[in-house]
Amino acid sequence: MPQFNGLINSKLPSVGTTIFSVMSKMAAEHNAINLSQGFPDFSCSDELVRLVHENMKAGNNQYAPMPGILPLREQIAAMVGDLYGTHYHPDTEITITAGATQAIYTAISALVREGDEVVIFEPAYDCYSPAIEMSGGKPIYIQLKFPDYSIDWSAVKKVLNHRTRMIIINTPHNPSGSVLSANDMKELEKLTNKTDIIILSDEVYEHMSFDGQLHQSVARYKNLAERSFLVSSFGKTVHTTGWKMAYIAAPANLMAEFRKVHQYLVFSCNTPMQYALAEFLKNKDNYLELKHFYQAKRDKFVRLIHNSRFTYQPCSGTYFQLLKYDTICSEKDTDFAIRLTKEYGIASIPLSVFYHKPIDNKVLRFCFAKKDETLERAAEVICKISPEYAKP
Repeated sequence: MPQFNGLINSKLPSVGTTIFSVMSKMAAEHNAINLSQGFPDFSCSDELVRLVHENMKAGNNQYAPMPGILPLREQIAAMVGDLYGTHYHPDTEITITAGATQAIYTAISALVREGDEVVIFEPAYDCYSPAIEMSGGKPIYIQLKFPDYSIDWSAVKKVLNHRTRMIIINTPHNPSGSVLSANDMKELEKLTNKTDIIILSDEVYEHMSFDGQLHQSVARYKNLAERSFLVSSFGKTVHTTGWKMAYIAAPANLMAEFRKVHQYLVFSCNTPMQYALAEFLKNKDNYLELKHFYQAKRDKFVRLIHNSRFTYQPCSGTYFQLLKYDTICSEKDTDFAIRLTKEYGIASIPLSVFYHKPIDNKVLRFCFAKKDETLERAAEVICKISPEYAKP
């Protein structure tokens, strides 16, 4: 028998450690204010913690049903129906997942075959392409237009063909903070009409559209809903990213394929947390007020950095604000982000890492899902950064 030489022909040869892990680790090492990875530094609701504790004490600690407990699926169906007008059957069309990333990976694994093409928009959240490649698919990249990160639908039309299996959309958009409009959704409807193209709609920031804008869910559009997976995240909605709890909704025929894979990836998700969420979401204010909460955070952050040398347009959604630094220095965004962390004590994410071939527009992403005192300390640092200070 030949001896194993330790060499692996990697299925993902170009993939390293995610930028979020890299920057958060660096922030910890240098005691920097961490506005890089997207998680709150404040606690979730005391009521939600109490509900989890009560369900643990009540003995709800064994396997949940594979699709998730029915009361939570019923609550999600009611919430989505109220918000967007499409009713998903809780028994056959909603599944609880171990975070949104798992939901996205599972949907891609279930539907994308060898040689299929999947359209994604860059800058793109970093879990899309690896999942496509692991399924033998080919990512087809469309660049969002800079600086507003809007979609050029004529460019999308040019890449669609008989191999196009899926289009992934993300609104509100991470990392840019832009949102899709009703016109965008109508363009998507037109392009996919009379095709077999599936839509995977990443809507984990669905409750964070600002300035009176309506969140444009695929569930608002009958012709899109019938071909779409809708993914959302409890981690974003109730400030519990570490729980890794999310859900996915889709028509029964798509969900049947999803569950074939889901049952062998995680089978089921955290039971007491599901019971707690089912009760917590009965109070609509626990999600309807989120947009006002985070718009106030956004407004405070941009007001605090108003006199800085960075330029920006206030984000339209999510809890991320982009800051452009071309008037400060000409460094690569990756280098500048590292130096800000090490030398100035503030961590961010460079936008170029969200492209398959780095595009450097001198933009950094900052997370404002933080306590007011954290934002105040961060803004104090940001306002001190000038061309003089920024010289290597």
